[in-house]
Amino acid sequence: MSKKSNHVNSNSADLDSKTSVIIVENLVKRYKELIALDHFNLDIKEGEIFGLLGPNGSGKTTTINCILALLKYDKGTIKVLGKEMKPDSYDLKRNIGVVMQNVAVFDELTVYENIDYFCGLYIKDKSTKKQYVEDAINFVDLDKFRKFYPKKLSGGLLRRLNIACGIVHKPKLIFMDEPTVAVDPQSRNNILEGIVKLNEQGATIVYTSHYMEEVEQICTRISIMDKGKNITIGSAPELKKMIKNTETISIELLDIPEAVLEKIKNINHIYKTEYIDNTLKLYFSGGRHNLINVLDLLKKEDLHFGQVYSQLPTLNDVFLELTGKELRD
Repeated sequence: MSKKSNHVNSNSADLDSKTSVIIVENLVKRYKELIALDHFNLDIKEGEIFGLLGPNGSGKTTTINCILALLKYDKGTIKVLGKEMKPDSYDLKRNIGVVMQNVAVFDELTVYENIDYFCGLYIKDKSTKKQYVEDAINFVDLDKFRKFYPKKLSGGLLRRLNIACGIVHKPKLIFMDEPTVAVDPQSRNNILEGIVKLNEQGATIVYTSHYMEEVEQICTRISIMDKGKNITIGSAPELKKMIKNTETISIELLDIPEAVLEKIKNINHIYKTEYIDNTLKLYFSGGRHNLINVLDLLKKEDLHFGQVYSQLPTLNDVFLELTGKELRD
């Protein structure tokens, strides 16, 4: 993306003063013996791009379906835009847009006809509908493809059509489930910039993705779910402070004497060392001048080294530490 959303730096004081767009309290959903949601809570504020993360089977899709009143739940309350959400809450649903992972458009309709159809589900005034359709086409940059049928579109263009159909009625609240899956980097960049633009125009967005760098890039706050529970919630910088690792330094070394390795292990803030395939990896918890301290010691011991890398923790590191590294179905 050419720039990050200014909303990413929102602090907790700013959020506390904003209206809650979604409030989920003590939500429980069972599938026979399986507890899909276990007293789940959520509070999403107006103007956020809110990231909802979790491994497969963590309860993300169930949560969204319950919020949208597409699924009955066993216990709890859900309020959307200040009102209780029910299956027949059509006044609320007019202000909600949904862009699901599976592209949901009509193959027998052109790009323009698809967008016009979905707009017509919410907007009845013909002149307003026409303007909204044109706005959506321009927003996703599909003007040159308005007469194309979906089967003639590339994966990236099809994703953009899917987004246009979901946001054409200018909803206040938008759910986006994996909107960039299986698209090329250029299309992904275009989609992410569009999401930030929608947010800047006033939409609150609930965003799910397995691409951690996307979530870290655009989301104001992030919830990490697992086993039907909300493990933690916060901005990306706040979540990174929750894990032990604060920096990982990698150094190419042809050889390192055991005595020097012991000295390195005694450097402040190192909690783990690895020397594999001529690469020394040092894991730090805290410290501000870790790299300088390590390099000073290596020079003092007259050790020659190659490339040096310093890596700060990513959202992916946080995710794996909190949810585990075992494979999920």
